[in-house]
Amino acid sequence: VQLVESGGGSVQPGGSLRLSCAASGFTFSQYVMSWYRQAPGKDGEWVATTSNIGGDPSYADSVKGRFTISRDNAKATVYLQMDSLKSEDTAVYYCKASRRRVYWGQGTQVTVSS
Repeated sequence: VQLVESGGGSVQPGGSLRLSCAASGFTFSQYVMSWYRQAPGKDGEWVATTSNIGGDPSYADSVKGRFTISRDNAKATVYLQMDSLKSEDTAVYYCKASRRRVYWGQGTQVTVSS
């Protein structure tokens, strides 16, 4: 089983990034997919979740209206489009697959700074 995040990097406030999480080794279309993040010195924070078929996305209040979660089951990939980024969005972002088992990716760093 693998979850591989990509797309992180450094961006100025107000900018955008698109994170991807490519899955393999399990039946991706049966799993609920989520994004979490952990900022330095802080607890991990749930960011967004999408159902196994891509409906009913839900978001943390801190990112609602700025981030969009989506998935492509044919490509076994989940995405996180992040717009209007703020310095407080700086964190390592992780994807998570949930069903009977839970799988995590290794994380990708997002840094928002001027």
